[in-house]
Amino acid sequence: MFGQSDHIALNLLEDNSTLRRQFRLKRQWKQLSKCQRSVIYLVGLIFTLTSLYFISVDSKGTIITVENAPGFTEKSVTLGNIRNDPRDVVEIGVEGNNDNQVLEDPEGAQVNNKVDSEQVAEPPKNLIYFPDPSTPRQKAVVQAFKHAWKGYKEFAWGHDQLKPISKSYHDWFGLGLTIVDSLDTMYMMNLKDEYNDARNWVDKHLNFDVNRDVNLFEVTIRVLGGLLSIYHFTKDDMYLKKATDLADRLLPCFDSESGIPFSDINLFTRKAHAPRWSPDSSTSEVTTIQLEFRYLSWLTDNSKYENVVSKVSQLVHMLEKTDGLVPIFINANNGQFRAYATITLGARGDSYYEYLLKQWIQSEKTLEYLKNDYLSSVNGIELHLAKRTVPNGLLFLGELVGGTKDFKPKMDHLTCFMPGTLALGAHNGLPSSHMKLAEELLTTCYQTYAKQPTFLAPEITYFNFQGENSNDMYIKSNDAHNLLRPEFLESLWYMYQLTGNTTYQDWGWQIFQGFENFTKVVHGYTSIGNVKNTANVQPKDMMESFFLGETLKYLYLLFSDDRKLLDLDKFVINTEAHPFPIGRGNI
Repeated sequence: MFGQSDHIALNLLEDNSTLRRQFRLKRQWKQLSKCQRSVIYLVGLIFTLTSLYFISVDSKGTIITVENAPGFTEKSVTLGNIRNDPRDVVEIGVEGNNDNQVLEDPEGAQVNNKVDSEQVAEPPKNLIYFPDPSTPRQKAVVQAFKHAWKGYKEFAWGHDQLKPISKSYHDWFGLGLTIVDSLDTMYMMNLKDEYNDARNWVDKHLNFDVNRDVNLFEVTIRVLGGLLSIYHFTKDDMYLKKATDLADRLLPCFDSESGIPFSDINLFTRKAHAPRWSPDSSTSEVTTIQLEFRYLSWLTDNSKYENVVSKVSQLVHMLEKTDGLVPIFINANNGQFRAYATITLGARGDSYYEYLLKQWIQSEKTLEYLKNDYLSSVNGIELHLAKRTVPNGLLFLGELVGGTKDFKPKMDHLTCFMPGTLALGAHNGLPSSHMKLAEELLTTCYQTYAKQPTFLAPEITYFNFQGENSNDMYIKSNDAHNLLRPEFLESLWYMYQLTGNTTYQDWGWQIFQGFENFTKVVHGYTSIGNVKNTANVQPKDMMESFFLGETLKYLYLLFSDDRKLLDLDKFVINTEAHPFPIGRGNI
């Protein structure tokens, strides 16, 4: 053990050793020439300046504020995720100093009294801002959204869909579909708290290492589309990174012999295959992924995403059709349509026609072959599918069963997207006769709602076109359900924006009241089994993600006094109501 004198002696030895080292360094320095000393001075100066730069500025050029300093913990930094003005809220909270209060300035902006204004990072440029709801009808839709969201958050948070009656959830793909599908709806409505909760979940919990099969089409339009849309509004890189990861996992679907993608894939193993129930993919599904993958290629400057989906469009373009009309099944191995498959603008056929037009618009009207295919298909619709009812002459679109053999007077609610698509085409310079067709189809779709005591349309309607009875339309018991679908409301919004006719707003309000009166339950909204009986609508205990992602979004846009709240001259809307910019130069 050391005594006190031993410690003193040891300290003296250490001090003496230090003095000798300092003397030796001083002597070596004097032995250097003036030139050598100057070089050392210059290197030291460069190192000091470089260090100061990287201490004060991060890798993206953002000034680092006090919360990055040693000894402090970042509490919250909000740089205007949702606001009407970039000045709105810059909130910086720092733990470790009681003087760092967040104060309200006269204009409502929150500022930190310990952080200089020049230290606060600027929001990204080219953000898209939306005003607060301005009409009573818009505000009613916002309240409906908040009611649905509250139930989802309480009983289904992080899961795909809410079951509001049993207070539980349903997982289809395990990807939080309701959250991702609703991001841009909340952003448009300026629901800041709800949006921030959703954004945080996506950041921390949306993980694509899911060892289960997912559908290429559904995941593309809902999840990839939702991430890309909210990225365009916010320029939040987190969303783009998630979208790119997802798209990379979906790409093996295109590794088929023909180039037509397989319908399903396991996101974890990245193994793709045809659906379990059939060797074929749905035609609408393989041709309704192009807007999303093309936009991702533009954002990432990587053509691989656009290349695979463009090849699909080109392959389908080369196939033989019935006056532009396509069967609803296509084989991924041989690249051919299934012989004698049904031709319809309803399920499995619908969005093929929609994306012919919208791809042409997205490309700033450069993809002429898609415009030509669209024009050909409208001609085929008029020749083969369009009929009129007896006795009132309502125009409807039926189906060709067994290829082109038998006409079936059946129209899915899904077909009610078509009036909006026809109107959009006419607005972009296609024949004006398309607008007349749109108006007549819109009236028929409205009647499928108005004829029901609930003022809600059935999933499928049949039409009397041969004078079998005195009713223009009728519903089979198995088709009387309503899934809270958006297609007719989508068309109402297109027609309202393009014509300014406020009758379309009134029609939408009647339907919204139907939802409120017959689908609203304590913890959200539910699909119903019977639109024909107000006393027993047979609730089905399911709130699909598209109710928040599409239905309420279209109602909100429809009820705005500003017809161009989401301008169709600047945006193309995917089939799940997610907006993308028109043209690569506008990304």
